[in-house]
Order: sequence, then C-alpha cells, then structure tokens
Amino acid sequence: MPQSSFPAAARRRRLWPLFIPFGLVVLLAVAWSALWFYAAGRAESEIAAWRASERQAGRQQDCASQSIEGYPFRIEVRCGGAGFELRGTPTLQLKLPRVLAAVQVYDPKLLISEFTGPLEVAEPGRAPAAIVNWTLGQASVRGLPSEFERASLVLDGATVRDPGSAGDGILFKAQRLELHGRQGPGSTSDDPVIDTVLRLNAAVAEKLHPLAAKPVDAEIATVLRGVNDLTPKPWPVRFREWQGRNGQLEIVKARVSQDDVIAVGAGALKLTARGGLDGNLQVTVIGIEKLLKMFDIERFMSEGQVGATLSALDRLIPGLGGIARQNAAPGLVAALGQKTVLEGKPAVAFPVRFVDGAVFLGPFQVGVVPPVF
Repeated sequence: MPQSSFPAAARRRRLWPLFIPFGLVVLLAVAWSALWFYAAGRAESEIAAWRASERQAGRQQDCASQSIEGYPFRIEVRCGGAGFELRGTPTLQLKLPRVLAAVQVYDPKLLISEFTGPLEVAEPGRAPAAIVNWTLGQASVRGLPSEFERASLVLDGATVRDPGSAGDGILFKAQRLELHGRQGPGSTSDDPVIDTVLRLNAAVAEKLHPLAAKPVDAEIATVLRGVNDLTPKPWPVRFREWQGRNGQLEIVKARVSQDDVIAVGAGALKLTARGGLDGNLQVTVIGIEKLLKMFDIERFMSEGQVGATLSALDRLIPGLGGIARQNAAPGLVAALGQKTVLEGKPAVAFPVRFVDGAVFLGPFQVGVVPPVF
C-alpha cells in the first residue's frame, strides 16, 4: 500500500507546471488592465489641461457629454455636442454633433479621430452663416503632445452650404477633399516651415465663380514659411504680421484639370508692404484656347492694353478693330509664351506675374487683386 501511493503523489506534483502559463496570462492581463486605467485617467487630466491652455490662447472647446472607452488596446474619447469658439474679429462658434478621438495604448503619439456632421459655423447669438457636411470625416495628428510632426484631414462627399441663400444654398461640394501638413526640413519653433498638400476630386463651386461650375480635380503642394502664431486674430492683422516676418508661400507643384483643360504651375508668392500680392508663377496649360474662352476672351480683348490698341484701330478705320478682335485669339496665344508638351499633349508655357496686386498673364495685365490689409 505505501508503495502504490508514491506514483500518485508524483503525478500530483507534476501537474503544477501546467498552471504557470495560465498564471502568467492572468498577471499580464491584470498589469495591462492597470496600465489601461492609468492611461485613461491620464488622458482625462491631459484633456482638461489642454482645454485650459486652449482657453488662454482664445480657443474655447467643450463637450456636452464625454466618455472614455476603448479597453483593452485603445483610449477612445467620445465627445457629444462638441463646441468650439475661436475668439477674434469676428468670433466664430463651431458646433458638431459628435467627435470620436482615439490613440493606441502602444502608440500614444498618433491621434486618430472621426467626426459626424453637420458642422455649423456662426457668430455668437446669430444663425449659422455656413453649414459644412460630409459622408465620412476623418483626421489624424502625429507627434502630440510633445511636438507636432504631421496632420491630415479627409472629407468624403463634402458640401458647404449657405443656409440663408435661396435654393439648396450649396457654395462648394467635392467627392473628396484631402489636406495634409507636416513640419518641413529645417523647421524650428522660431522659424516654422510647413509642407502642405491639398487634393480635390470633382470639386464644384459655381456660386463662387463661373469657372468652377464644372467639376475640377486639383493637387497643390506648397511650402509655407513665416507662420509662427496661431492665436485667433483678424485676418488683416495676421497677414500684416506674416508680411513683416518676410513670409512666403512656395507653390512646389500645382495641377488643376477640368474636362480637357490641364494646368500645371509652380512659383512663389509674398505680400508687399501695402498688402499687395507679389511673385511669379510659371504655368503650362493644355487647351489654352479653351481656357481663354472660359476667361471671356472677348471682354479681355476689349479691356486693358490690348483693348486700348484695338479701340485705336477703330478710330483710324471703323470696323478694323472688330476684325482684329475676331482674329486676336491665335495671336494672343502666341504672345503668351512658348509652345511645349505636357503629359504628351501640345501645351503653352507662360509666366503669371503678380506685381503689388496687379496680375499679368504673359505680357498682358488682366486684373488687380485688392490688398489684404
């Protein structure tokens, strides 16, 4: 009998190693849960501190209801009835039904958010001046809270509506809108350099300008220099400060297409001491004749330098100016710039110059941009 009890005791002793992995899993789960609840608590305190600093900078942000979820791998902050107030001239209030912001516990510097429209934009105590809506809205920010590295905004099915106008009131709509920004090479806190890319798919803004009545696709890459203060203030003040810091907008590459007209350009723009736009763009266009027709070439030919010349012809010999106008388009195209090839198609390359607000298309002045301050 004593001999038969030893194998049973040995078997009991050999069973305990089987519980080690289970015990380690339980300990890991407990530790991970403790870490998540600690991170959730930190997130709540960080949000409160961030809102306090935003209020000091003139940007009020509140939630009618707030909850923190996402266990076990994410910290999700759900904000219902989100409100944003940007103090300035004028002060603007922005309202959203719901915002969801999330970070992964193992990658806390990447913030991803989704927001539900519509976004109402109004001055305090007034009806909304604009209502922005979308089918899907997402944003992401990398680098917070220590240092901003990059940010992105994507809106599918975006529309901007004026609720006070007749009809549908749609001022702008696009199948997709993307805006990406990041710190550029050599950027510092005192001298920031911001690289941006704007993409538009099937954008229409007929009420803003007749040229945008048909869908436009665009991709514009820029480098912005001289913006180091984002506190709310009137735009003329902001532009004046930007000019005083020798701010510059470098258009690295812009491509805009509508139907069979394609325009590609690059250059740099600044502001003069009186707030006039100053700089040069080198533009290459496929379908330049159609583009000039979009700009109403008959009106263009009857105004400015060319129009004065043609009017002088009419004074010399009645009707001569009219004949010249009918045959002016080919000569104007030739005078604009040089023939070239773009994306395998015939094109014309020419400069667009801004001289303290005056706009020159090739050698011809075609308009004036009012000073921004």
